[in-house]
Amino acid sequence: MQINVLAFGQIAEAMNGESFTFSNINTTNDLIDYLMQQYASLKTLDYKIAVNKQIIHSNMPLNNHDTVALLPPFSGG
Repeated sequence: MQINVLAFGQIAEAMNGESFTFSNINTTNDLIDYLMQQYASLKTLDYKIAVNKQIIHSNMPLNNHDTVALLPPFSGG
């Protein structure tokens, strides 16, 4: 199983890239745990998670080819 991860703003800077593919990650909590191990600076950043363009508020299962976006805080103007 593969999932696509898109990072934006300061999250992309912390991860040194904007687009990633990861394998064998089954839930959003698994993904966050993995990212925290790989990119320690994410621990200090605030961000929301969207799965297939829907912001989520709790752990959820991931399916093959899902797209997860890591969204930093933003404001309108």
